[in-house]
Amino acid sequence: MDVRNVAKLAHLEITDEEVAIYTPQLADIVKYVEQLNELDTENVQPMLGGLTTEGQRTSAARNDERMASFTQEEALSGAPASVDGHFQVPKVL
Repeated sequence: MDVRNVAKLAHLEITDEEVAIYTPQLADIVKYVEQLNELDTENVQPMLGGLTTEGQRTSAARNDERMASFTQEEALSGAPASVDGHFQVPKVL
C-alpha cells in the first residue's frame, strides 16, 4: 500500500517521518480487513435495511412518491442572505 498515493488522493501533505509511521499501520489495517475475504458468503442473502434490537428484519425500501415541497421563496425566506434566487454562502476556497 503506497501511503504517499493515499495521502495525495486525500489531498494531504505528509512528511517522510509520517510515511514511515503510517506505512506499517496502513498495511496492518488492510491485512485485517482482508480477513473478510476468507468468509464463506455463498449462501448469505444480501441485506436491505438493518436489524432491530430484537433481531427482527426491517424494511428500508419504500416507494418513491411525489410530495409537496417548499417554493423557492419559502426556502429562501429564512436564509441570512440570498442572491438572484440562490442561497448566498461564504467562499470556501
